[in-house]
Amino acid sequence: MMKIIVVGMMTALLAAGVSVVRKPVPAALSWPAYFGNRVFVPADNPTTEEGVQLGRMLFYEKALSVNDKMSCATCHQQAKAFTDGKTFSAGADGTLQPRNTMALVNLLWVRLLFWDGRAAGLEEQAITPLTAPHEMGQSLENAAAKLRQRKHYPALFLRVFGNDSITGDRIVKALAQFERTLISANSRYDQYLQGKYQPTVSESKGISLFYTNPDPSRNIRGASCGHCHGGPKTYSDLFHNNGLDAVPADKGRQNITGQAYDNGRFRVATLRNIALTAPYMHDGRFKTLEEVIDHYSEHIAQSETLSPFLQRSSNIPEGTSLQLFPQEKKDLLAFLHMLTDSSFITDPRFSNPFPVN
Repeated sequence: MMKIIVVGMMTALLAAGVSVVRKPVPAALSWPAYFGNRVFVPADNPTTEEGVQLGRMLFYEKALSVNDKMSCATCHQQAKAFTDGKTFSAGADGTLQPRNTMALVNLLWVRLLFWDGRAAGLEEQAITPLTAPHEMGQSLENAAAKLRQRKHYPALFLRVFGNDSITGDRIVKALAQFERTLISANSRYDQYLQGKYQPTVSESKGISLFYTNPDPSRNIRGASCGHCHGGPKTYSDLFHNNGLDAVPADKGRQNITGQAYDNGRFRVATLRNIALTAPYMHDGRFKTLEEVIDHYSEHIAQSETLSPFLQRSSNIPEGTSLQLFPQEKKDLLAFLHMLTDSSFITDPRFSNPFPVN
């Protein structure tokens, strides 16, 4: 009897022109088992198919900027693994940002965002580029007001949140849902781990160098990269001073924590699709991966806050940097190119949903 009553009520509501909102469908995210399940999804923002669809539209929505000319995708372009190829990105007012644009990939496993880790979660992170005066430059209230004037958005917010109220909080939640789906797991390195790809000789040597800690006393050569970039996701919540400067001009994480030991420490950048995300480092100082490898091999700047892993890593006795051979550099480069996931940068699920934008 109760079922008949409920069905009758729904029929009456539909006949009266009242929308019946179905419950959002949980998004089916998948990844290799070796990625692990230590993911970060807040209880008040579960990832749903409807939320992801809305978030994708908002990611490419230029109305979220003060001049209607920028979207998140302006600085995070799929073809460049969600970077933009620039040393510093320009905001809506033309001002260059103080740090290089970070790649957006495998964020489901990331807890602290930005180079200095100041945002605890994607929802919090999204607020800064949307509202900062020299980035997209618009308050969340103004962004929400503009979306209310676009005829397709109220219905989409209704599907995701149960009513058609468009708010700043809901905008950042939808964006975060979409960004959590940006999973890259189909590089040649993944295929190798799954037994589907046989690395070349140079790639195999590069893998070994990447994960091996040098020990000159035992004639063991290595690059010791795995300390900071360890794990198949090659992403972590670690912050290190990687020896760019003896006296860092940008204090990095110290600006957030106020602790002297954080001077010059920055988040360890992902190596996923690293061959596509030049230039490199928080200030974009290196234009090529060869320059990055040369830095770690020969040009580590000593300082009080230099990562202890770098202080102890050298292939020569009492050395202060790796001192890699030319062929070892080529082998490391071959491995880094294994991390390019061509399917990720062409996946239609992540592309611009607007015909012209």
